[in-house]
Amino acid sequence: MSKSKLLNKTIVLTLLIEIVTVFFRFGLKMKARESTKAIAGLTFGLRIHHGYIGLLIMAASAFLNEKYKQYAFIAGTAMFLSDLIHHFIVLKLATGSPEFDIFYK
Repeated sequence: MSKSKLLNKTIVLTLLIEIVTVFFRFGLKMKARESTKAIAGLTFGLRIHHGYIGLLIMAASAFLNEKYKQYAFIAGTAMFLSDLIHHFIVLKLATGSPEFDIFYK
């Protein structure tokens, strides 16, 4: 896959993930901090952002065969970028705070 196709697919998937995230946050009025607090004990109080999962998928893509490597890298990058956009652009503009908590309060 060419670099421009890789970039285009990453941008499209990033935007799709962010649209879903915005729908849950503002359309359904869900806040991850509240919705996922029940698992805080399982994560030792650490909030698991979808950007963290994206970074893991990006790293794991290096160990996949060629058939799946690019798809995993695109998915991981899109998840990571969506999380950054969501917290540091969308939430910062909409609420005045990035609401990026490392640990549950």
